[in-house]
Amino acid sequence: MSARKRVARTYPPLRGRIERIERELPLTLGVISDTHLHARDAGRLPTEILELYARFQVDLIVHAGDIVDQAVIDRLESVAPVIAVHGNNEPLELWKSLPERIILTAGRWTIGIVHGHGGPSARKMVLTAFPVPVDFAIYGHSHIPMIEEVDGVRSFNPGSPTDRRWAPHFGIGIVEIDERGIRPELILFDTPAALRTIDPLPESGASE
Repeated sequence: MSARKRVARTYPPLRGRIERIERELPLTLGVISDTHLHARDAGRLPTEILELYARFQVDLIVHAGDIVDQAVIDRLESVAPVIAVHGNNEPLELWKSLPERIILTAGRWTIGIVHGHGGPSARKMVLTAFPVPVDFAIYGHSHIPMIEEVDGVRSFNPGSPTDRRWAPHFGIGIVEIDERGIRPELILFDTPAALRTIDPLPESGASE
């Protein structure tokens, strides 16, 4: 009996709405993804996350999708304006209101934001998700906190603050952007109480 030939699966290109946003430097982002909280559960978004973003004086909060309810965005907006992309678990009304991708321009830097579903993996999807070259990409979907660089582009997945799945820790992120570079920081935790001990450094490093 002859072996069956395996056929590589192909994935259609992303075709959803792209939102383009411009911000001035310096810029501090609070990054979060995959909260998966319905309206009745929005209070489960740890207050310690909001307090940490306030201590870091974030200018903007980026949600990389799978929000599940507008109430989560409303809670985050009590700290700073929120920009968000839809994931693959949003209810229809929220899905329609959010873009599939965001291209954020800050000074000379271009940051791409996408959830990461619809491809062989979120890590691979983010490499081809944007119609223009980006310096830095933010994504979610896998619930695996990660910073890596492929072909000169750094990508950043904050993990999930509420559903760690296969990851050993919950996660959120901070990204500092200025003329010197883009400096992402993963903040991993086992319990939200641990976030109370994390404060911004007096002066961040300046590596690109």
